[in-house]
Amino acid sequence: FIQDFSKAMSQAGSSQFQEVIRQELEYSMKVELDKILATAHSNEVEHTKKDLEGFKKLFHRFLQEKGPSVDWGKIQRPPEDSIQPYEKIKARGLPDNIASVLNKLVVVKLNGGLGTSMGCKGPKSLIGVRNENTFLDLTVQQIEHLNKSYNTDVPLVLMNSFNTDDDTKKILQKYSHSRVKIYTFNQSRYPRINKETLLPIAKDVSYSGENTECWYPPGHGDIYASFYNSGLLDNLIAEGKEYIFVSNIDNLGATVDLYILNHLMNPPNGKRCEFVMEVTNKTRADVKGGTLTQYENKLRLVEIAQVPKAHVDEFKSVSKFKIFNTNNLWIALSAIKRLQEKNAIDMEIIVNPKTLDGGLNVIQLETAVGAAIKSFENSLGINVPRSRFLPVKTTSDLLLVMSNLYSLNAGSLTMSEKREFPTVPLVKLGSSFTKVQDYLRRFESIPDMLELDHLTVSGDVTFGKNVSLKGTVIIIANHGDRIDIPAGALLENKIVSGNLRILDH
Repeated sequence: FIQDFSKAMSQAGSSQFQEVIRQELEYSMKVELDKILATAHSNEVEHTKKDLEGFKKLFHRFLQEKGPSVDWGKIQRPPEDSIQPYEKIKARGLPDNIASVLNKLVVVKLNGGLGTSMGCKGPKSLIGVRNENTFLDLTVQQIEHLNKSYNTDVPLVLMNSFNTDDDTKKILQKYSHSRVKIYTFNQSRYPRINKETLLPIAKDVSYSGENTECWYPPGHGDIYASFYNSGLLDNLIAEGKEYIFVSNIDNLGATVDLYILNHLMNPPNGKRCEFVMEVTNKTRADVKGGTLTQYENKLRLVEIAQVPKAHVDEFKSVSKFKIFNTNNLWIALSAIKRLQEKNAIDMEIIVNPKTLDGGLNVIQLETAVGAAIKSFENSLGINVPRSRFLPVKTTSDLLLVMSNLYSLNAGSLTMSEKREFPTVPLVKLGSSFTKVQDYLRRFESIPDMLELDHLTVSGDVTFGKNVSLKGTVIIIANHGDRIDIPAGALLENKIVSGNLRILDH
């Protein structure tokens, strides 16, 4: 008994002790944030204050929560009707008045990311993807095509970050004559915190020069608060808009789908969904993608970071969790407003550790837009074809979308009819291809890939004009070697290694 009693006492003591430490950390954080705010110019004070208030709430939750793990025992498969097959939704057809349905829609693209992972400066959305068209060009073309075809007024909204806002706004002038109204708002700017002290590394509000590393945009879950705070949400509701379709600007498959929109606006059971998440079937390449589960009687997005270590392999299993989140989301504007005003949008905190150039370890607290699904009423998953998920994260992805596997029509990419099977080849380009400019230099023209299953390229390799790749092709130039694939070459089920200069032929 005495042992149990002292154990209980020490546990009570440790929880009190933890509470004291938490309060001290929050107090120190408040002091530091007040100092930073004091350095703001009068025209910056208002929005800096909003940003820091939002950060304070997130930091408070970060200190309160015991860690990101979900209770694995509570995870259940979603009920049958909570994830609908796309075919069933498409089979309903479209109403005659599709234009009036379209006029209730706003397209939102998440445009906060830089092209750094592909060796580019500036916003990722300005990287050329196809025939000189950037991600942003293709997006504008798609919506313009919709507006012209149906005589509608679907606007485009870009959620920028402080990293992408200036460059994006400069480029928007070129669309001033297009038939698309384009709006922008900025996501928040939060301070990175030192991993050891849990205090901000920024000393003032500036975010240029050496201070660029002190701040970060806190993930796309920030959309709800910053969209609301910008005033744009209220303006769009006042214009009669009812739903937003949100997706990553680098997902070239995320086009406006009229069947899904019709399902939202004219639900078969009369009860509208406030939140629809497009999911698609996992392949071996997607084992890390977040999945939809049933948790405490709600649909819930579970990301790999929330899975207890002992269950990570089970989470990655393609047989148990068959689908993953594409981050194509359809959300009711009125629901965002209601939940935001009640402060009732609940998203798990993602703790993202980074090491800065000088070697300092920092953490940034983020949230993900899809994690809010559990806060909305009558949520639904729709299992869409894989073609609606075509993200370009690397130059390997870029090679696919630049190739003849896809044809481009009014800003939309569709798989070529000449490809005999609907799956996309697996492409792995080595580190010599990571940066866009290196990648472009190594291909005189993009190879014919219609019959390709698998391509691995490693080392110093270049491709001449009009090369054809079929089946499985593996090209490996060892260190110090160089392989030049000559113009017009056909490689079918081939392994090429060693040293191959065009001169050798």
